Amino acid sequence: MEKQKSPDIGVIKELLNQKKNMKFFLSVCVGCGMCAESCFLYVNNQKDPSYMPSFKVINSLGRMYKKKGELTMEELGEIKSLVWEKCVLCTRCHCPMGISIPAMIAWARTICRSQGISREYGSDE
Repeated sequence: MEKQKSPDIGVIKELLNQKKNMKFFLSVCVGCGMCAESCFLYVNNQKDPSYMPSFKVINSLGRMYKKKGELTMEELGEIKSLVWEKCVLCTRCHCPMGISIPAMIAWARTICRSQGISREYGSDE
């Protein structure tokens, strides 16, 4: 898919409205950080807070909902870093409140893909 110069806000809003349970999950997250230790990337990156599952969800999908889908390509690029570079979607993250963190990260990825933003494979950089 060719990258767009500006996001299609209508498509983002439509996708955000498709899964109301994601917004509910975000409202339940209390940011306690108890999910952190279940993430091997967090543990193996000197416990950098940006690798915490709750941080990744709040600052990706949460940001999308907070801005009501009105994101710039730069913001989507920042979200890309969280949902692809800082998460391998291993599904090991555990939330004591029962929030499905992997489902939320996967949905954020789907929304990014709808705008031509995804992980690049096979790069020789």
